[in-house]
Order: sequence, then C-alpha cells, then structure tokens
Amino acid sequence: MAEKDYYEILGLKKGASVEEIKKAYRKLAVKYHPDKNPGNKEAEERFKEINEAYAVLSDPKKKEQYDQFGSSNFHQKFSQEDIFRGFDVGDIFKDMGYGTDDIFSRIFGDAMRRNRGGAGGMGGMGGMGGMGRAKGEDYNMDVKVSFRESYDGTDKRVAFMRDGKREELSVKIPAGIESGAKLRLAGKGGAGRGAAAGDLYLTVTVGSDPHFTREGDDIVLNREVRFSEVALGGAIEVPTMEGPKRIKIPAGIQPGTKIRLKGLGFPKGGGVRGDMYVKIGVQVPERLTAAQRELLEQLAKEGL
Repeated sequence: MAEKDYYEILGLKKGASVEEIKKAYRKLAVKYHPDKNPGNKEAEERFKEINEAYAVLSDPKKKEQYDQFGSSNFHQKFSQEDIFRGFDVGDIFKDMGYGTDDIFSRIFGDAMRRNRGGAGGMGGMGGMGGMGRAKGEDYNMDVKVSFRESYDGTDKRVAFMRDGKREELSVKIPAGIESGAKLRLAGKGGAGRGAAAGDLYLTVTVGSDPHFTREGDDIVLNREVRFSEVALGGAIEVPTMEGPKRIKIPAGIQPGTKIRLKGLGFPKGGGVRGDMYVKIGVQVPERLTAAQRELLEQLAKEGL
C-alpha cells in the first residue's frame, strides 16, 4: 500500500483542528468535484483522494489510529471499505448544491456499494455510510518472548476474552522477530455485524539477554581480554547462540575492534542470517601484585 499523507492531501499540517480539516475539505471538494470537471480523470482522482483523507481525519477514532501508527500500519488494518464506513458528507454537499449518491458509487465502486443502506440510497448516514453491516472490532494484545525465543522462533499460548468468552490459541512466533513487530491473526477479533470478524493484533516485546545485544539482524557480545592478549595476540573462547566458539585475537588489536563471526546472527529469511560481532575491550586490574607492578614499571620504561 502506497504511503498517503492525508494531511498533505488536504494542504494541512498534522495537528490541524476539526474546523480546519472541514474547511480545507469543503474548499478542495468544490474545486475537484466531478460535476465541475466533467471527463477530467485527474480531477476525479484528486476528488477521490480528498474524500478518503477527509473520511479518516474527520473520524476521531480513525484519525487517532492514523496519527499514532502512520500511513503504512494504518492501511494494514483498514481497508477502503473500513475507511468509508460511517462517512457522512451528505449535508455538506447539499449545502454546496451537489448530490452524492451516483458520484460516490461511480468513483468508489464496491467500497461504497457495500456501505449503502439500501437499494434506493445511501442509508441513514446522509448519503455515505449505511451501518447495517460492520466489520468486527480489532483486538490488540502484547506478547513477550525471550531473546532465545526470538532467535529460534517458538509457539506461544495466548489467552484473551472474545465477545465475553475466554479463548486460548497457539501463535507461531517466527525466528528473527524484533520488539515492536505486530502479528495479525485474521478473524480472531470481535464478531462482525453481517460482515467479517475483526482481527487480533499481537505486539511483540523481546526480552534482554545478559550477554548479547541485538543490532538489526546482528548480535554483539562485549568481551574484555587481558592487556597481554591484546598486545601479543592469542585465542579465547566466547559464547554464541549456537554454543561456545574459539576465536583468534590478532596481536596489537585495538580496544573497540569488532571480530566478526559470519552467519551467527538472527535469521533474515531465505536461509540468510546476520552476523555476530565480538567487541574487544581491555581488562584493567583494580589491584596489582608486587611482581605485576614491577613488570609494568619495567614495561613503562620500555615505552609501553
């Protein structure tokens, strides 16, 4: 679904008042009304955009959803039929001397016809939104998974109330899922009124891990090593999500350098994975033995 900035379509900035939205809509609807632009397909498309924008921004609940989640997520939840359900501009167009029924049915097609209140007109909503049929309410829930579960993928049991009854179902959590991702379970929302049931949306929260952090599809492990290992090089064992791995420390490695372990990150899909990075730090002892102090003082004299 292409991104649509409804405020921009109406020539407004986000946060515009109800009156500003209505005023902008009236002005543009008159300008691009098909009766004033017969045969002008470009004007008809603008008229369609203007009405879609007003259908969302004039409805407090739809506007709240659009403002909160943005165009892309909004259109994942709302079809064009949902957008125009309950939309009423009958009085506005009557005041301007225009009709609505034939024009909106022709321009918006099935989305309008399904919202009609009956064969003879547009129902009891001033010509734009028969309410005999209504999609069921969408439900929203949070689901928590561990860092390991987000790496491997898992099945989660979720329980919720649906139309007054407790329901429980198993949800597949795909490997690689991130915090904030939404899973849609079609038809698991509230019952519709002569129409489809709503959907259940699960917002995922991924727990933290004591060793690893996530950066995109990559995993980062902070590992401190001794100064002698940084200066002379060596090999150390590090944990990974696939078990312990032994890695080489190049002589002279600088603190903050990341050592890449290819393909040990989160799955990206198609059999491809991100990488794991071991970020090297240097251990600085809080206390020194007499022998250690003597050796370090000697090294300092040698320029180290």
